[in-house]
Amino acid sequence: QAQLVESGGGLVQAGDSLRLSCRSSGGIYGAYTMGWFRQAPGQEREFVAAISWNGAETYYEDTVKGRFTISRQGASIGVALEMNNLRPEDTAVYYCAADQRQLSYKSTWYNRRWGDYWGQGTLVTVSS
Repeated sequence: QAQLVESGGGLVQAGDSLRLSCRSSGGIYGAYTMGWFRQAPGQEREFVAAISWNGAETYYEDTVKGRFTISRQGASIGVALEMNNLRPEDTAVYYCAADQRQLSYKSTWYNRRWGDYWGQGTLVTVSS
């Protein structure tokens, strides 16, 4: 089955910035809500950010608000995550996800149980 492919992770110092990108490996068509999750060692995967199919609605986890920006990227249901002022606690494997469910200002499903498509992750390491 088609998957999403993340890129852009790396090793940076606290206060630096990174831009993560996500694209389809093929076979994914239509309008999808896109999102980013992350998983640190020994921790459960957690929600980071989400964006509606047309970019009209966005949601962010509280600790990344004002630092991270999620945006749509052209064709192939692409999505990016611009991460600024990175902190050591941001260290994790970051995963891109796509879900066919619509995202609106009343949505509550987005922070858990996404199921349509996932990437294999890209590692972000923030040193002190």
